[in-house]
Amino acid sequence: MTQREAAEELGLSPRWVRKLLARMRAEGDGGILQRLRGRESNRKLGEPVRRQALDLIGAHYADYGPTLAAEVLAAEHSIAVSRETLRGWMSRAGLWKSKKARVKKAHLWRQRRARRGELVQWDTSEHHWLEGRGDKLYLIAMIDDATSELTESFALADSTEENMRLLGDYIARHGRPRALYTDKASLFQVNRPLHHNKYLPAQPGPTQIGRALEELEIERITAHSPQAKGRVERSFGTMQDRLVKGLRRAKAASCTEAQRYLEEVFVAEWNSRWKKEPASATDAHRPLEREQDAASILSRIEERVIGNDYTVSLGGQRYQIPRAVIRPRMRRNRIRLERRLDGRLMGRWEGREAFELALCLERSGEAKPTANRKAKKAGTANAKAEGKAQGLRRGNNGWMDNFSVGDPARERPTKPAAPAALRATSAAGFEP
Repeated sequence: MTQREAAEELGLSPRWVRKLLARMRAEGDGGILQRLRGRESNRKLGEPVRRQALDLIGAHYADYGPTLAAEVLAAEHSIAVSRETLRGWMSRAGLWKSKKARVKKAHLWRQRRARRGELVQWDTSEHHWLEGRGDKLYLIAMIDDATSELTESFALADSTEENMRLLGDYIARHGRPRALYTDKASLFQVNRPLHHNKYLPAQPGPTQIGRALEELEIERITAHSPQAKGRVERSFGTMQDRLVKGLRRAKAASCTEAQRYLEEVFVAEWNSRWKKEPASATDAHRPLEREQDAASILSRIEERVIGNDYTVSLGGQRYQIPRAVIRPRMRRNRIRLERRLDGRLMGRWEGREAFELALCLERSGEAKPTANRKAKKAGTANAKAEGKAQGLRRGNNGWMDNFSVGDPARERPTKPAAPAALRATSAAGFEP
C-alpha cells in the first residue's frame, strides 16, 4: 500500500509514516519505539516538593480536596502543583479518598438567559459559616442567570429588612433587573392553607417585598422546586465548601469580619473565575425612574389615621407630625408611614414629599417617667386598701371618697320635733 493509505490505516500523518520507515531501515523493528520511554519528564516535581506539599496539607488543610488544596498551595505557598498530581499524592498518603461516582438522573439543562439583568436568582443559605466562632449567620445571595455574577451579603437573620438591603445594594450597583427568581418563602408571598372564612379575601395581599417589587416594576417568578433555581442552589454548595474554609483562614469570628472577607476577597475571586460573558451585549438592567425613590420603596410600609392632635399610632407608640408640614384636611385622614432601613420613621401624605416623625412620650406633651406612673398606681392601691379597712366606700372613679354611712356628722340632719300642743291638735283634727 502507499504511504498515504498506511497513514490513514494507522491514524498518523504521512510525514510521520515516512519517518518511521526511515527508522526501521536504519534500526530495525526497534526504531518504532517511543524515544522518551524510560526517561523522566522535564516537568516532574522532585521528592522535596512532594513532602513539603503533603506536610502543609496534613497540618493546615486536612479537609481540603485536591482542587482547593492546589489553589491554596499556589496562592499562599508558591507551590505550583496540578490538582491531578496532588490528587495522586494525597491518595497514596491517605489524605484523600476518592468517592464512587453516583449514577444521577439525567437532567435537562435550561439554557441561560441571553442578557445581563434579564433574570436574577435570589435565595438564602442557612449554614454554620463561622463553625462556632461567632453568631449564626445567614448568607443572602443574588446571582445573574446570564453571567453567574454574584452579589451577596451576610446577615444575622433572614428578615425582610436584610433582604431589602441586599436588593437596594444590587439596584445601586447594576440597576433594576427585569425579573427575580425566588422560592415560595413567606418573605415573598403570603402562604396560608385553604380556608372557609367569608370575611378573608380569596387572594391575600402582597408582602412587604412583594409590594416593593411591584412599585419597582420588577417581575417575580416563583420556583416550584429547588432544582428550578439550580444555579443559586449549586453556588451555595460551592460556597459551603470554599467560603467556610476561607473564613477559617481569615479567622473571621463576627458578622462584620465575615462581611469584610466576603466583599474584599471571596466575591472578587468568584466573579473573576466563574463569571461568564453573556450571549448578548445588550444590558437588560434599567435605571430608577424619576418618581421611584429607592429608600422610600425599600421600607416597611404601614397606613394609619391621623388623630385630631396630629399624631399617629404605630407599634404601641405615638408619633407627632411636625408643625411645618401640617396641612388642612389632615385630621382623620390616612397617612403612609415608612419605616426606613436606617431606623427612621417617615410619613407621606397624599403623595407629597416625605417628612420625619418625632416620637412623643405622652399625648399631653409632657413626658412622665414610667417610675412615676408606677408609684402613683401603687399609692392609689394603698389608699383603696386603707379606706376599705376604715369602712369607707369607694367608687370606681372616686366620687364617693371619704363618704361614710355611719358618720353622724355626714348624715342628713333630721327634722326637729313639733311642740306637744301642736301634736295634740293634729291628733284631734282641725275644726273649721
